[in-house]
Amino acid sequence: MEKSIQEALVFGVERVAAWSTLLDDINVFPVADGDTGRNLIASLSPLRQINRKDTTRRLLISARGNSGNIAARFFSGFLVARSLEAIPEAANLGRDMAWQAIHAPVPGTMLTVFDELVDVLERDDVKITRQGVSQIIVALEKAVWSTPKLLPKLKTAGVVDSGALGMYIFLEGFFMALVDKTDAFKPVTETFADMLSVLPSFNENMEDGYCVDTVVQLDGRSQQEIEKLSKYGESVLVIPHENLLKIHLHTVDREEVKREVASLGDILEWSDDNLGKQIVHFGQKKTRGCIHIMTDAAGSLTREDSVNLGITLLDSYIMAGDKSLPETLFSPSELYRHMKNGVKVSTSQASVFERHQYYQSVLNQHKKTLYLCVGSVFTGNYDVAMAWKEKNDPDDRLTVIDSTTASGRLGTIALVTAKYSTRTDNPAAVIEFAKKAIDQCEEYVFLDKLEYLAAGGRLSKTSAFFGDMLHMKPIISPMAEGAKKVGVVRNQKDQMKFAFEKLDRTIKKDSEAFIMLEYSDNRPWVEETVMREVQMRYPAAEVKLQPLSLTSGVHMGPGTWAVAFFSDSEKGIC
Repeated sequence: MEKSIQEALVFGVERVAAWSTLLDDINVFPVADGDTGRNLIASLSPLRQINRKDTTRRLLISARGNSGNIAARFFSGFLVARSLEAIPEAANLGRDMAWQAIHAPVPGTMLTVFDELVDVLERDDVKITRQGVSQIIVALEKAVWSTPKLLPKLKTAGVVDSGALGMYIFLEGFFMALVDKTDAFKPVTETFADMLSVLPSFNENMEDGYCVDTVVQLDGRSQQEIEKLSKYGESVLVIPHENLLKIHLHTVDREEVKREVASLGDILEWSDDNLGKQIVHFGQKKTRGCIHIMTDAAGSLTREDSVNLGITLLDSYIMAGDKSLPETLFSPSELYRHMKNGVKVSTSQASVFERHQYYQSVLNQHKKTLYLCVGSVFTGNYDVAMAWKEKNDPDDRLTVIDSTTASGRLGTIALVTAKYSTRTDNPAAVIEFAKKAIDQCEEYVFLDKLEYLAAGGRLSKTSAFFGDMLHMKPIISPMAEGAKKVGVVRNQKDQMKFAFEKLDRTIKKDSEAFIMLEYSDNRPWVEETVMREVQMRYPAAEVKLQPLSLTSGVHMGPGTWAVAFFSDSEKGIC
């Protein structure tokens, strides 16, 4: 495959990542469960490593949800394009494979975008030049605009189809990259104005059951037995690849489906999301602040946090074995299992292009944004954001603050600031509150072993060996100058003693403080032992149990836990 095509595929994925929250917000078809953006990021992640072997297999395993599975199937065909000249034929193949994967396909989804792509590429006057790409994008816009006309549910909700928009965003990035125009995107919010917000009058019917994604290694069963799966649910997709079968469906009886799938062969992957919970959550009215908050996911924040408080999260990426995913989509249990088994794991930042796309996305969607970025000593995010702002924010709508920190301290600062933003109509007051939180918030991270810091080059392996042999458990705190060692203890009892000494110094029994407790692979102990003690000692505080940022987890390892806290004199702030 030509290098320009490989690079363009990555640009497409990064564009989708930057607009994923919007895709979730308008996801009403086939079910209003608000996960199209999340599913597309996970499903298309193998395209970031297109030079690695067996991309089609990795797409199959990564695919999640209706949109993710359909898109993955399209790209299984599209990836046969080794040159620009081969793209039209590859698009045709991918389109056909996507349609064939669905038990009951309907127009008005991303399938309509694929149809339009094939049609425009077959025109004699359309070539992959700057002029030709403009024609392609106009045709794809038309396809997205047509989706509410083709699907009554979309018209009732007042939005275009989320999956179709996701593919438009990807393909716009892909083709613009091929002609070197990645600095000339028309904002999605302008292109599809007035069709990117679900109408208040829209109501989704409650639906019981689960959204199931599974991969099974076949043992030679007949096609007829495979086709029987359609009787167990709706939105059925069945995708074969060599000796594997990817199955996606919505079902009210996941156990029956699991038994039936197991009868076909060995289940290699299984996930199920509760549709009822997702629908309820999608339909809940969400409170938004007077200034939009953006921060880095390295701050021990989850996608659930981002949805509940309207926070934009900028992910770093976790690589473990042959899998690479945004940190908020990587399974913590899977990561720590890999680490214990000696699998090589690492982290990487999002590209500068992806970060720029996020900045543009928030500016297009919000009047004012406050970006609380991870400390400069840990990443170059602050400098990247400020350089972009200087060129692209003449109205000063994006405020960028170097938090000087990371991990739970950054997450705590972002959470209390986002909550404060919902209680005032003064953006300047929110910015000042954030600065105060940065000064006053503390965090202490308790490591179980030193070997992972050594593996990441942050400690000599000799020091790690002797430290672990002597059962030394270091305590570190993220500071402006980096992660600073603030103590050493020998066991969990001493860790807790140290933590409560620090908490007692700042938080009184009646303090309305915010306390974040972070866990790695040790949630039961943190929840049942540490959290109970914290709640008993500080009954007026809000105590939040969070998974440790996986960026931190990779470097600190299994067994790590942490406490971050902030107490403000103004009642009710936290």
